[in-house]
Amino acid sequence: MDYLSAFQISASGMALEKLRLDTVAMNLANANVSAKNASETYRPLRVISNVPIDSTFNKILLKQQINPQGVTAFSVQPDNVEPKLVYDPSHPHADDKGYVAYPNINTVSEMVTMLQALRTYDANVAAMNAAKSMANRALEIGR
Repeated sequence: MDYLSAFQISASGMALEKLRLDTVAMNLANANVSAKNASETYRPLRVISNVPIDSTFNKILLKQQINPQGVTAFSVQPDNVEPKLVYDPSHPHADDKGYVAYPNINTVSEMVTMLQALRTYDANVAAMNAAKSMANRALEIGR
């Protein structure tokens, strides 16, 4: 594997984790936003990603040519969860029964996702720095 592939893999991982952090930030920012009815309530977003691997275990085992590509984000899709209904008849968005619809966002789960994305981003930065260091060392061999 050449150095550019290592940089590409780390860069794709960092881009994916940045997108994941952005969606977590958007979910947390909208956690307490009410809506006039349940159908207009903000739905928490999730990043759908995939690793494009076109090789099988046998190809790896036989050490055939492998072209690593990193990860890709398929899409950012809203979760299909029901909104959280809170009884507050004095709220301007309360329905005729006195309930206000809020997004069903678990802030603890979102914070765990954020920490996981930060750790993964840091790991990708460390991998990129290691590849950069190896490339620099390889350039110094001929001196």
